[in-house]
Amino acid sequence: MLAETICSAASAAGLGIAAVTAYRKRFLTATRIAAYSLVPVGLVLTGVVEWVAGIAFRPSVWLGFGVLGLSWLLFMTTRAVERRSGTTRAERKAARAAGRNEAVAPAASAPSLGAGGAAGPAAAAKPQAQSKPKKKQEAAAPGDDFSDIEAILKKHGI
Repeated sequence: MLAETICSAASAAGLGIAAVTAYRKRFLTATRIAAYSLVPVGLVLTGVVEWVAGIAFRPSVWLGFGVLGLSWLLFMTTRAVERRSGTTRAERKAARAAGRNEAVAPAASAPSLGAGGAAGPAAAAKPQAQSKPKKKQEAAAPGDDFSDIEAILKKHGI
């Protein structure tokens, strides 16, 4: 009831100022003041003032705002810690994906097989044949780091 009275008094005062302004031949300004002064009465008639007054004086509503503030604070704290660690979510995701793809050599057409399983002269010939590709893979290892970096840069459109 008090809020409605205050809004009505503010609107009456605004309309009075608009009338004085219109008397001074400043009709555009007077119209704008009249529009602003009718807003509080409109809010009272629609019930917005009563709704806001009901929210403002309920402890459960303030508890809800406190919980929302706490969740926002926790979210911002985790973001700050994440930024301080120097890695972004995309970089960690790319690192996990690179870790999963290590079973296949970057230039290989099929997964590499571990030692064992074959016996006899064929097994003796395999280590000689594998010694050359290992050297090539060791030479290609620094390039692997750059391919990860290139993938990250392409992902970000750089």
